[in-house]
Amino acid sequence: MWKCNACNEPLVVMKTQFSYMDRSFTHEVERCPKCGKVNIPLELAEGRMAEVEEQLEDK
Repeated sequence: MWKCNACNEPLVVMKTQFSYMDRSFTHEVERCPKCGKVNIPLELAEGRMAEVEEQLEDK
């Protein structure tokens, strides 16, 4: 189980909104319930987030 480095609280899976270039999307990720810091898994960063970034920059 991952813990927040700042709060030492266990991370919980929460629906989280991400924004980029005036667009937003939501995805469930692990997040600190106290401070809200997010743990973005490598698969999400290199997968869905990279796809959305590329699509928006191509427009």
